[in-house]
Amino acid sequence: MSMEPIAHIRSAFPAKFGIPRQAGLVPDLVASVVFEPHYRNPDAIRGIEDFSHIWLIWQFSAAIRDDWRPTVRPPRLGGEQRLGVFATRSPFRPNPIALSSVRLLEVRSEPDLGPVLVVGGADLMDGTPIFDIKPYIAADSHTDATFGFTTRNTDYRVQVNISDELIARVPEKLRDGLLGVLAEDPRPAYQDDPERNYGLGFAGLNVRFRVAAGVLTVVEIEPLV
Repeated sequence: MSMEPIAHIRSAFPAKFGIPRQAGLVPDLVASVVFEPHYRNPDAIRGIEDFSHIWLIWQFSAAIRDDWRPTVRPPRLGGEQRLGVFATRSPFRPNPIALSSVRLLEVRSEPDLGPVLVVGGADLMDGTPIFDIKPYIAADSHTDATFGFTTRNTDYRVQVNISDELIARVPEKLRDGLLGVLAEDPRPAYQDDPERNYGLGFAGLNVRFRVAAGVLTVVEIEPLV
């Protein structure tokens, strides 16, 4: 069996670090779904504007491996406890396929790209291949669902401290998205070094920060080299 991408995502993240752990955690993040030339037929998305959310089925293109392991260490559990790979959303899977539910913000037509889907809350790295798109429907919502280990630490956030001078270096339309990403604390759950500086690639910028006592302080924002 073979598949080919029908589209790729355009997002603010040039690398995996800092991407929200799940779709929808940072609603202010805006990305675009750009179709491959063969699929730039407006008829293929006719009616999609009637849905508020869509499913993106995509590839963990930055986590492809030649082998797989039956257990993984979910970051939410601090990277110390192992669970079955099929009981997690880990990117390290026999087939590196993922799905994300995102809000459909806009359907627009661009002269060079054809139909483009603008989405909110996506958790995808820039350039990620997308294999399919499906509408999110009422049957996808289960009111009696239980959520296992993913309900742990769901209220964890950090306070973001950033100066007016530094936030002014970020385009205004991207500021809320960046602040939302930082509030989620992009660090690996098993790291807690208050003296360590981290660098987050975001929309062509290198956002450097450190975290101590529940406060994330942005120390520098400069062009990403």
